[in-house]
Amino acid sequence: MNQSAPPHTTPHPAACSGSFTQLLSATRRGARLARLLGVGQLRSWEMPQDLVERAEVVVAELAANAVLHAHVPGRCFRLTLVHEPAAGLLRVEVSDARGDLHPRLPAGPADADALRSGGRGLALVAALADHWDCVPFPPVGKTVRAVLSTRGDAIAISPRASGAVRMSDS
Repeated sequence: MNQSAPPHTTPHPAACSGSFTQLLSATRRGARLARLLGVGQLRSWEMPQDLVERAEVVVAELAANAVLHAHVPGRCFRLTLVHEPAAGLLRVEVSDARGDLHPRLPAGPADADALRSGGRGLALVAALADHWDCVPFPPVGKTVRAVLSTRGDAIAISPRASGAVRMSDS
């Protein structure tokens, strides 16, 4: 007698919510590894290529900022990716130990000089993400997070998410 097994169905990886977290050394090598691990994780979730490419730049810029502007000797930074397929969102978070430095929008034309020598990383994040913000990471750090839409439709963009941004002491 030939009995066929019932079809085995598993949900498509992109249909499942997931999260990925990794502590990385606050070095250039750690920032590069964050980008590579992030891309690998997104590909394992079978995310669309355009989203992988946007997220790759966002991860690279946020990790570079954590290394360049928020380095505390002996402290790592944390990369977290959270996929929320029901909401059609990917959240990229980079947490560091410098809660005293927060990204901010340029105050006006005087800040344009600062952009000539750097400060374009978060402008790229703002251009590629649907929203970005900065929240405390207790006890003394911060998390800069960016939300990218996984669907064709974008979510509302926060007023903070537009324009060029740089790290400041305020």
